[in-house]
Amino acid sequence: MNRRIYPSALIPQRSAIVLTVGVLLFAIFQSAETQQANKISHVGFLSISSLAANTTRIAAFRQGLQDLGYVEGKNIVIEWRYAEEKQDRLRELASELVRLNVDVIVTTGPTTTRAAKEATVTIPIVMAFDFDPVGNGFVASLARPGENITGLSTLAPEISGKQLELLKEIVPKLSQVTVIGDSTTAGTAQSLREVELAARALKVKIQYLDIRDPKDIETVFRAASKGRADALFVLANPITTSHRRQVANLAVKSRLPPYTTDRNLLKTGAS
Repeated sequence: MNRRIYPSALIPQRSAIVLTVGVLLFAIFQSAETQQANKISHVGFLSISSLAANTTRIAAFRQGLQDLGYVEGKNIVIEWRYAEEKQDRLRELASELVRLNVDVIVTTGPTTTRAAKEATVTIPIVMAFDFDPVGNGFVASLARPGENITGLSTLAPEISGKQLELLKEIVPKLSQVTVIGDSTTAGTAQSLREVELAARALKVKIQYLDIRDPKDIETVFRAASKGRADALFVLANPITTSHRRQVANLAVKSRLPPYTTDRNLLKTGAS
């Protein structure tokens, strides 16, 4: 399969999801040109987080399918698999989808894409997003992915420095920022480097705090408050995404303006 990787940072959230659905369906039919017209397509959906953390995206995913004429239970079956934030379960869940012989596997991020990639080299895999699919070894290039993986890539690492500049414009007196992220998440190191470069130019002090577990969230906010941070910069990662309501509430309670590329976290904080 050789389909172009689309940069999702340039596409509105719902449009990105609909585009993913379109690529997904194209992959299904490309891999089954001889299928009968009335065959029900079988899709595997693999997520590192929980059902509760994916409700908004799943609703958009289903709506995108319906817009294209695919209704779950009628002409398409989706096998939902959630690791509940337990990375050691991903390999098992990915293998389970392969044993079910699904037509395509949809992955929600780099961690799930890697698990799917290790489980199959023949079933098409569609990434909802990836920070650096080339660097992570998922595709040969953005223009010609090759093999069995395609989907969306983000420009988050490359534009992190610019995002700090925007935060400085929003908070002119910005002098110290607490950056939180998960060092095990692909793209974190590159994003942090870009933020540090911009911080030096803007004369803003950076305090990086690593989140490896949901229980670290409150600890991070206490450290940020103790360090007298003027704002919070959230690097996208599975933990803050899955616990975005808690992050948003603590940001309000701590009076720390949050800046993040996670649109769902921003929506949660505004609700």
